[in-house]
Amino acid sequence: MIDGFDATTIDGIHVVTAGTGPPVLALHGYPQTHRLWRHVAPALVDAGHTVVCPDLRGYGDSHTPPAGDGAVAYSKRTMAAELV
Repeated sequence: MIDGFDATTIDGIHVVTAGTGPPVLALHGYPQTHRLWRHVAPALVDAGHTVVCPDLRGYGDSHTPPAGDGAVAYSKRTMAAELV
């Protein structure tokens, strides 16, 4: 969790959000979670943005679907489509 952010789960994806204004989608890398943004996200909120920090599938509190043939469930294309 990030202080001052609200947590929710949307279609299996754990997300923390805060702020109003133009959106910023903050994506973590491997092997982090949304907590990677705990120092930067509040500053973006203070700058007037809505900040959305999800845990990508398979990370943190998000769902962990079966990988499928060729690990297609964890491809960048699949994960990006899920976040759109």
